[in-house]
Amino acid sequence: MPGSGTAPPPAAALRPPRHRVDPRARRWWTARALLTVSGPALLTAVALAVCALLFFPGALPWLGPLLLVTLVVPALAHLALMPRVRYAVHAWELGERAVYASDGWYRQRRRIAPLSRVQTVDTVRGPLERRFGLATVTVTTASTAGDITIRGLSDAGADELSRRIGAAAQLVPGDAV
Repeated sequence: MPGSGTAPPPAAALRPPRHRVDPRARRWWTARALLTVSGPALLTAVALAVCALLFFPGALPWLGPLLLVTLVVPALAHLALMPRVRYAVHAWELGERAVYASDGWYRQRRRIAPLSRVQTVDTVRGPLERRFGLATVTVTTASTAGDITIRGLSDAGADELSRRIGAAAQLVPGDAV
């Protein structure tokens, strides 16, 4: 009410979720980076350096530093930093009324979905995830904001979390049941 002299209650601070993903997720993210970003960049740098050495040796004094700055250093930095940052950020929590997850490494986000809005809970294991004994749990909600995805869980942990979210969602009355 304007002019009533009462201030709105302060917003509660959102603490980070408690449960971390499996430590093997760092190795999984590193392998993915080698296959998709860092590996191709390093391979491109080597191929360009070899071509320059064989066909344009005069280009190496300027091409070498250029490849180092544009491909090699960013690829190695991505390979070294991305898994650590992702592991520090990725976490999840299942409360009495909501599931909460934080993810990302470059662009980080936190999502909270009320259990009353949960529609499906899926567990996915890609080929590389299976190699590391990991899985991804995706919680689909009745929301246009998208799903909550929790990557890097152990196989058993993903199955248990899926079961718990499904059971908790059925206990909470709401419009998605």
